[in-house]
Amino acid sequence: MKDQNPVEAARRWLEKHDRIALATVVSTWGSAPVPIGGQLAVAPGEHFAGSVSGGCVEADVIAEAAEVMAGGHARLLSFGVTDEMAWLAGLPCGGTIKIFLEPLEARPDSAFLDRILDAQRLRQTLLVSIDVSTGSRDVLEEGSLLPPAAAVCLRSGKSRLIETHDGGNFIQVFLPPVRLVIAGATHIGQVLASLAREIGYDVVVVDPRGAFATEDRFADTKIVNEWPKDAMATLGVDARSAIVALTHAEHIDDEALSAALRSPCIYIGALGSKRTQAKRVERLENAGFSEVEMARIHAPVGLAIGAQGPAEIAVSVLAEIVKVVRGVE
Repeated sequence: MKDQNPVEAARRWLEKHDRIALATVVSTWGSAPVPIGGQLAVAPGEHFAGSVSGGCVEADVIAEAAEVMAGGHARLLSFGVTDEMAWLAGLPCGGTIKIFLEPLEARPDSAFLDRILDAQRLRQTLLVSIDVSTGSRDVLEEGSLLPPAAAVCLRSGKSRLIETHDGGNFIQVFLPPVRLVIAGATHIGQVLASLAREIGYDVVVVDPRGAFATEDRFADTKIVNEWPKDAMATLGVDARSAIVALTHAEHIDDEALSAALRSPCIYIGALGSKRTQAKRVERLENAGFSEVEMARIHAPVGLAIGAQGPAEIAVSVLAEIVKVVRGVE
């Protein structure tokens, strides 16, 4: 269960247990495999979901969690990760990681977890401010009057520990998951949907061709058998959305790209050669889009890794989306 959403797992376990534990990465070194804000939920019986270090300190955190579940208080843990430990986890060097470990109890904390899950479902941003010395927390909503430090975290989308002499205050940002809209139920789309779900993306496949977009071909993926314009109007494409056109059918791809260009989505990609893209640009220009607007389209789609075949192309596409979402130049 280690790869499941830790908040979802924690909420489910609180229906069976009076007390569980939640560990959150609040500070780490540059090459750490799990970023600040990463979480590990632990339930009695050594059940766990999520990760705080990619394997370096999980066993120690789970052992500490057992004490917390047995009646212990919240605590701030600090681990020195040796170079040898880091190497085993696939990292070049070690460092120090700080983890806030807190107990969660069914009566007071189920509502707290529900609030986080509701925000994710509604694609809203939520901030949680935690005093790591006392364990007290405040939930802050986007659009409300935020303390200066929380406002900085909201703008950057990054969680942060503000250290003080007696501990500090950790501000955790819960962003909605990246929504990947795949226009075109193709073989590349099949692999891309599967890979994107593995990294936690909310994936939707849009294709009006019912013979292509089927549950048999896209298990566990939401399918919308509508034209892209109608589908994306219903989905509500936002700034945490990525749209990829993969059909090779001009009328479907152009409609998907037109809807994407009119939206604030973070990424737009289109399959096809440079020649195909040139013709596509001409059509979109005739439809009224400017050169600046069309510069948003990544085409040919995907990182240039020499990909061959649907699976490798899907890898290159997802890698490019991750790069853009992370703000890497």
